[in-house]
Amino acid sequence: MLLPITLTFAAACALLNLWIATRCARIRISGKILHGDAGNTLLARRMRAHANFVEYTPIVLILFLVVELAVGASLWLWIGALVYIVARVAHAFGMDAEAPTPWRAGGALLTWLVTAGLAITALTIAYTATREMPAPPTLSAHV
Repeated sequence: MLLPITLTFAAACALLNLWIATRCARIRISGKILHGDAGNTLLARRMRAHANFVEYTPIVLILFLVVELAVGASLWLWIGALVYIVARVAHAFGMDAEAPTPWRAGGALLTWLVTAGLAITALTIAYTATREMPAPPTLSAHV
């Protein structure tokens, strides 16, 4: 079964994860920091941005997968995937600043909106499906 949105989105998330990790690695290499953040506040913020990405992305990927499996590819799913990627890039840049920024706040807000939208969509699909579900074999034999 071909899942173009989930496959494209998963690849984009993998590349984005590498980019966010590389931003940390550059500071580690230049500062000769092997473990932790060694008190480097920019590294600490970038590590947190990376961890935040890793915390949100698995559930969002799972939601995209199950929704696409249930309803197929659609324009709104493509848009949702694009919004999520842009939100995570904005959030990563926003985390570089000492103070709150529109990039960080906007990235977080869009991440939450995409996640909530997908969760509501998944629940709606699960509880409003009109197709008939076959009875399990053990139950249908006694009917």
